[in-house]
Amino acid sequence: MDTSVRQLFERYERFFNRSLGGDADMAEAAAFYAPEFIAAWPGGVSAGKNDERLGAVLAQGYERYRAMGTRAMRLGAIRVSPIDDLHCVAHVAWTATYARDDRPETTIDFEVHYLVQSLDGQPRIFGWVTGDEEALLKERGIVS
Repeated sequence: MDTSVRQLFERYERFFNRSLGGDADMAEAAAFYAPEFIAAWPGGVSAGKNDERLGAVLAQGYERYRAMGTRAMRLGAIRVSPIDDLHCVAHVAWTATYARDDRPETTIDFEVHYLVQSLDGQPRIFGWVTGDEEALLKERGIVS
């Protein structure tokens, strides 16, 4: 499972960086996610479906990242905690690079905990847990 989960996030990293460049294929984005998913962050917990709305939300997210000066998202260490033969938690380290004309290049390290299900040998994300991204971005001067 470790290898297939690492490959999933390597593909996701490549997709994310292409999306930052304006080349966001929402059908490709949808392939990373299970038909239904959950997300938890300091603002609450939500559930959703892998449908047109997810594509629209993801497209808005990539636009927001571009607007705040996100230039790259680099994959770091991945630690996989198996739950059973089909499920795991992938603890994924990321480094985000921000660059704008009004401030020096800034990098921020953070971790996201993804719930991954592997059916028919194909891992897909069915949930994620994040820290307070907005507070971190404010603290580092990326957003006000």
